[in-house]
Amino acid sequence: MIATINPATGETLARFDLHSATEIDARLERATRAQAAWRWQPADERAALLPRLAALFRAENETLATLITSEMGKPMAEAMAEVEKCALNCDFYAEHAPAMLADAPVAAVPGATLAFEPLGVILAIMPWNYPLWQVVRFLAPALAAGNGAILKHAANVPQSALALERLAAEAGFPEGLFANLFVEPAAVARVITDPRIAGVTLTGSTEVGAIVAGQAGAALKKQVLELGGSDPFVVLADADLDRAARTAVTARFTNAGQSCVNAKRFIVEASVADAFAERFLAGIAELRLGDPRDAATTLGPLARGNLRAAIDDQVQRSIASGAQLRTGGTMPDGAGFYYPATLLDHVAPGMAAFDEETFGPAAAIIRAADADEAIALANRTSFGLGASIWTVDADRGRALARRIDAGAVFVNAMVASDPRVPFGGIKRSGYGRELGEAGMKEFTNMKTIRVVDAA
Repeated sequence: MIATINPATGETLARFDLHSATEIDARLERATRAQAAWRWQPADERAALLPRLAALFRAENETLATLITSEMGKPMAEAMAEVEKCALNCDFYAEHAPAMLADAPVAAVPGATLAFEPLGVILAIMPWNYPLWQVVRFLAPALAAGNGAILKHAANVPQSALALERLAAEAGFPEGLFANLFVEPAAVARVITDPRIAGVTLTGSTEVGAIVAGQAGAALKKQVLELGGSDPFVVLADADLDRAARTAVTARFTNAGQSCVNAKRFIVEASVADAFAERFLAGIAELRLGDPRDAATTLGPLARGNLRAAIDDQVQRSIASGAQLRTGGTMPDGAGFYYPATLLDHVAPGMAAFDEETFGPAAAIIRAADADEAIALANRTSFGLGASIWTVDADRGRALARRIDAGAVFVNAMVASDPRVPFGGIKRSGYGRELGEAGMKEFTNMKTIRVVDAA
C-alpha cells in the first residue's frame, strides 16, 4: 500500500494497492510488445505525438499543478511552471528529435554511417521533488527515440504517476508503451534484472544510485544516473551583489530547497561577504512561508516529515560546529512539514552544511580569501552536478568555470535544466546525460553501418 499525504496538513488523501507479480509481468509484456512495433515507426511520426502531449499539459495546467501541490507541497506558482516546462520539453523534442536521430555519415570512412536505434523498454526510477518534470524530461526523448518506458515513481506521488500514464494514453501513444508500476523498493531489483528491461535511468539520492547501479551493472544494463548535489554559488568581489543576492534567494529556496541543483554553498570573497550576506538576508525576509495553495506563499512545506527532521539536524549540527545562525533554524509548531528559510554564516569544511547535501531551505555562506580559494572550496565536495559563478568580467567567469568540477557551470545565472542542453553530473552526482541531443541518444544503439561496393 502506498499513499498520498498532504505535506501542508499531514492528511492522507489517497491510498493505492501495490501491483502484484502478475500485474508487473503483464505491464512489462505489454510494453515490450508495444515497443517492438513502435521502434519501426519513422522518427517524425513518433515525434508528432509530442505536441499532443504538450497540449494536454497546457490544457490541464492548473489541475495538474494542484495535484503536484497536494502530493509534495510546492507553491502553486512553481507547480504551474513545472507543468509548462513539461510542455516546452515536448515541444522541443517534437521539433528536433527527427534531425537528432537521422543517420550521420562518417566523413573519414567512405560508405560508413551511424544509425541511432532504440534500445527497448527503459525503466525510469523517478523522485518526488518534480513529480511531472523529472519523468517527462526522460520520457519525451525516450519515446521519440523509439523506446518504451516503465515508470517506478516515488511512493509519495502516486497520483502524479497515474496522471502521466493517462496523459500519454490520451496523447495517442500506443497502449502499454508507457506504464506505471506501484512496487516496493525491494521489488525494483527484479524489474531491473528482467530481460525485458533494456536500460535504467534514475534520479535520486547518491546512496540509492549506488544500489541501482550495482544491480543494473550486474545485469549489464545501460544506466543514466542523476544523483545528489552540493552546488557552489561563487560570488567574487567584482560581482553585481544586488543581482547575485536576488538570484541566490531563488537558487536556494525554490521548491523549498528540495532540488539536486539548488545552490547550497554560497562561497563569497571575504571582502564582499558581509555586504552579500545582508542583501541575502533581506531577500530571505521577503519569502512567505505558508499554505502552498495560497497565492501569497513563496515557501511551502517540505514533502515529508523525515526530510524536515533531516534538514533541522544538519542545521543544528552546523551551529554546534561553529556556524553562525543569521535567520530561521527553528522547527515551527502546528500541522504540516514546514521549516523556515534558514541562513548559516561562517560555514567551513567539516560542518554538516558544507560537507553534506542539504535538501531543504537552509543556505550556507562560506568566506573565501580570494578567487583561487573560492574555486578550491567549490571543488571540495564529493558531488559535481552544477555550479554558478558571479563576476562582471565574463571572460574571467568563463575561464574560472573550466576550473570547477561539475556537469554544468553557469556564469551570472543560477543553474537550471533546459531541454536544449545536456544535463547531468560527475563524481557522486552520477553519470550520463539527460536533455539536449546527448540525452536523446543515451538510450540508443549507435550502430555503425558500413557498405563497401561489391565490385
